[in-house]
Amino acid sequence: MDEDRDQLTRRIAQTAAGITVPALLHRNATVYGDMPALSTFGVDGVVTWRELRDRVAHVSRGLAGLGLSSGDRMIILMPSQVEHWVVDLAAAHLGAIPCTAYATLSPDQLRYLGQHSKAKILVLGGAADLARWAPVLDQLPDLRHVVVVDESLVAQIGPKALSLRTVEADGAMSYRADPVQFEAIWRQIRPEQPATLLYTSGTTGDPKGVLISHHSVVYECAVLQAVVTMEDHPRSLAYLPLAHIAERVLGVYNLVYRAGFATILKDPAMLVPALREVRPVSFFGVPRVWEKMAAGVQAQLGAAAPEVRSAFEAASAVALEVYQTREAGKEVSPELAARFQQLDDMVLRPLRMMLGLDRVQWAGSGAAPIPVEVLLFLAGCGLDVLEVWGMTETTGGVTVNIPSKFRTGSVGRVHPGMEMKLGEDDEIMVRGPLICMGYLRADGGIDPVVDEAGWLATGDVGGIDEDGFLTITDRKKELIITSAGKNIAPAQIENLLRSHPLIAQAVAIGDRRPYVTALIVLDDEVVPGWAAARGVTSNDLATVAASPVVRAEIQAAVDAANEKLARPEQIKTFHILPNPWTPETGELTPTLKLRRRIIVDRYGRQISDMYGD
Repeated sequence: MDEDRDQLTRRIAQTAAGITVPALLHRNATVYGDMPALSTFGVDGVVTWRELRDRVAHVSRGLAGLGLSSGDRMIILMPSQVEHWVVDLAAAHLGAIPCTAYATLSPDQLRYLGQHSKAKILVLGGAADLARWAPVLDQLPDLRHVVVVDESLVAQIGPKALSLRTVEADGAMSYRADPVQFEAIWRQIRPEQPATLLYTSGTTGDPKGVLISHHSVVYECAVLQAVVTMEDHPRSLAYLPLAHIAERVLGVYNLVYRAGFATILKDPAMLVPALREVRPVSFFGVPRVWEKMAAGVQAQLGAAAPEVRSAFEAASAVALEVYQTREAGKEVSPELAARFQQLDDMVLRPLRMMLGLDRVQWAGSGAAPIPVEVLLFLAGCGLDVLEVWGMTETTGGVTVNIPSKFRTGSVGRVHPGMEMKLGEDDEIMVRGPLICMGYLRADGGIDPVVDEAGWLATGDVGGIDEDGFLTITDRKKELIITSAGKNIAPAQIENLLRSHPLIAQAVAIGDRRPYVTALIVLDDEVVPGWAAARGVTSNDLATVAASPVVRAEIQAAVDAANEKLARPEQIKTFHILPNPWTPETGELTPTLKLRRRIIVDRYGRQISDMYGD
């Protein structure tokens, strides 16, 4: 580590020392009280930092009146809306631990979260959120209250329910009667206490509750401020689920840390119109977002007049030359800079304005790999999209490419203050202040995620070049990461499918893809008799497999599995393979484990057909 990096690390550590999220919100209300904090796309009105903190104080006192206190867990399921920020921060001011659940989870998965976390309070938005929880509410013995934003649902839920408006009104009375108590409680919170609980799937499909401290989230924000140059009080767009570590860091903690101004987007389908209105100075997208943007621009160019396409190609070539010069660490010549500025003003900037990204000072991609071709196309539009890498257990990003130092195809260099090395099989190991506190146990204890020396084995395999840039080459863990950044455990899906007697083997596909599909191998011993009983008497298993009756039964098996899976995990389509897999044919190991790489290579055509490639 060079001397400048040593100094930077010390400065970041000093900046983050002793700070909690409530302390930052207090600063914002005191110093930046009249500045905007939150708005909602398509809705009039802005919430200032003073107004936000006042609501947080009132709801915090209201939750305290319901028995929520330090160390207690609270689960939130509601669309992205101002009330989510208010409730989340209100719990944190009590030293309680807020946990946002994905809206795509099945009732069985929500029951697990409720039982495992022993959450005392559940906060819901509207009828759709209640519909997911309703089947399991009576199976959560630790649940004391259900707080709902939609008041009309109170009577439907029963005696445990009350409206958020009631909680806030009661809390406002309590706060006015004794404001000192609110201040005293949050000032007792220490940086080493948990700020949030996020559930993430493990390789077995069982969710793991990741506890992240105030110090870790503040350190992450301090690092981002130190390494990514950005204007004060930046504008941002909050559009990812707050159960996602990226949005929790960027949309909640970094927003509070920088006293920024976030516009909340309830409907991700309105992303581009929202970007055009907000024109954020930074924007993080999962690969699927960038891929769709690139595809949209390419489609428009394909339909444009020849002279428009020629103008873009000329400007894009110059933009790429500038990008590659900077990537190589060289200075852009005045002549090249002037040529780029002229073409950018005439051709590329209007294009970025169309996307709402003309003011972006840093654009990031993460949560899954992104094709280099997409990055280069966007660079040719004058938009440098820089990859980051991390996981929930590392409080989000632990490596980053920045405009002054980046390498296409890499995920950047490790954050100051963090250490990184390659372990056995080149597994990436990290340690430092961004590592989570551990995994929550059902008994309330915490299981460590690091070894005795403090190293976290990430499960990712990669390489580190001489300049410190990390490249991810593989995953040691058998996790699917879709192009939308969803982490999915294939074993859970495959086990559900194999529970059907006609299915001998199943492989879930979806890594770097927009959705999950499956290759399904029929049981060559069971299927012929089953089919014959239903009038399909061919001795050729391929013919039997292609019959409508067999396909209908496999479809029923897929539908049954999907009912037990979260929406991102659900199988959109499948392909039936009639020939059995054995160690001799190569798809299985001697211990009958799947050889996934061989399967993906061998059945590439069938997989491509399922995605319409």
